[in-house]
Amino acid sequence: MSTTMTIRLEPELKQRLDQLAEATQRSKSFLATEAIRDFIELNEWQIQEIKAALNEADREDFATDEAVGMTFNKWGVDAG
Repeated sequence: MSTTMTIRLEPELKQRLDQLAEATQRSKSFLATEAIRDFIELNEWQIQEIKAALNEADREDFATDEAVGMTFNKWGVDAG
């Protein structure tokens, strides 16, 4: 099941969407749905990772100086 949503696009963006729909033989609705889905999934992931990092910080679960030094050494970075 799907629902209808109306959005306003700048003329240039609509023209680009029209061109992409024609080139890919997909509907504008399909492309817009895929773009929104990708945007939401990316942002949900980022928010989840930020919340997890904040929880770790609240628990004072930080990398040790030794672990940080080993990572820098692994990548050949002079942390001094």
